[in-house]
Amino acid sequence: MTAQHKKSVSERTALIGMSSDLIESIENALPTMSKGQKRIAAYITEHCEKAAYMTASRLGEQAGVSESTVVRFAIELGFDGYPELHSAMQETLRKRLTGVQRLKVANDRYTEDNVLEEVLSADAQRIAATVSLTDKEEFRKAVDAIMNANKIYVMGMRSSFSLAEFLDYNLSLIFPNVSLVRNAGGGEIFEHLMTIREGDTVIAISFPRYSNRIINAVDFANSCGAKVVAITDGESSPIARGAVAALYAKSDMASFADSLVAPLSIINALLAAIGMKKRDEIAATLAHLESVWDEYNVYDKKSK
Repeated sequence: MTAQHKKSVSERTALIGMSSDLIESIENALPTMSKGQKRIAAYITEHCEKAAYMTASRLGEQAGVSESTVVRFAIELGFDGYPELHSAMQETLRKRLTGVQRLKVANDRYTEDNVLEEVLSADAQRIAATVSLTDKEEFRKAVDAIMNANKIYVMGMRSSFSLAEFLDYNLSLIFPNVSLVRNAGGGEIFEHLMTIREGDTVIAISFPRYSNRIINAVDFANSCGAKVVAITDGESSPIARGAVAALYAKSDMASFADSLVAPLSIINALLAAIGMKKRDEIAATLAHLESVWDEYNVYDKKSK
């Protein structure tokens, strides 16, 4: 490898590091690419929604180059190989596509005959990938930040609000100081956070496309001295910056909606870990609740 070629690879790697958007990074690297690499670049930038789900061989066919050229293209961009580039394309896709475009991609990926098996299989893979993404020390820090908080705020915007509600419901069985930040619009979110102080913990949940409301709310919480536990998709997430603990879960498009199976598993693990530490208090709370539920006939006892 010549000195000039080494410099070219280094420059491209730096470009990838400077930008979390793959398309922007590819466009910045175009001047130093070969003709074959430019053909691959053109196909990816123009048809990212298709390229993101192609093998290296298939992408080469579509771009009119060999599979080995596609692999070299990935390496020249600073990736370890095509699988890493493939993941980056899918990540970029999730951040860029509108709901209508997501629906079109899903329709291209699935048929009515295979949709059940494909989606369930993909969800299982996401959970497996999340295991490797999760840092046990970060997980421990997250548990400690929640356990030692004066007050716990839970928030997630848009589709992530369903996760926030689930977490809030279960944490409220353990702690008396849990507040769910409602899926408010405009500046209303700050009204929910006006009493936040140092010693409090905010659990923020967000996945692409990231809501500006939760990004601003996390920045506000940090400025107030509160601890932030982020549940998100990776270290490039805007809610991960400044967090005392960041837990990463693999999330991807199932259709026009994102799959939230892996994030929910992370939340279940948090609840299980906290439950183990607070087992006596939880047992007492649940025993009391059971007597109340029985008195007011909350649950059906006839079904077997």
